[in-house]
Amino acid sequence: MKIIYHCYGGSHSSVLAAALHLKMLDPARPPAFEDMMLLPYFDKTRNIDFGTIRHMGTDDLGHEVYVLGKKNMGDRCTAMIMSVARLLGVEHEVIAVNCMSRVNLFMMIGGFISRRLGWTTIGRPILFRGTRDAFRNIANLVEITRLKTMQ
Repeated sequence: MKIIYHCYGGSHSSVLAAALHLKMLDPARPPAFEDMMLLPYFDKTRNIDFGTIRHMGTDDLGHEVYVLGKKNMGDRCTAMIMSVARLLGVEHEVIAVNCMSRVNLFMMIGGFISRRLGWTTIGRPILFRGTRDAFRNIANLVEITRLKTMQ
């Protein structure tokens, strides 16, 4: 099975979700700033990365986990991924997960300042606060996704 977590930039909520899915982070406690910054792709997406499905790892059940930055596609991204999977005859082997419902205002503002404006010194602390506030909601989304892979 292939799990694709997607969010606006493919740099924050999707990376955090993929890291939780891969057990790089403990779902019982929000990560420290340094732990987040050590995650592959976290707050590192470049413009060239948008629309590119990037591999994060393989989970304990052998499922491949990916992240994707989709910009303003919203749920159309999930529909597109699943349509392509259906065309290829592998719809039952793909799960596309929209992480945007778990993103809060601090994550959006901090991510914008850090990634779009390039002001990481200002944006990252705001992003960090938002990510810690959203952590339990993102961990819940990952748990739901992991349960789907066991069906």
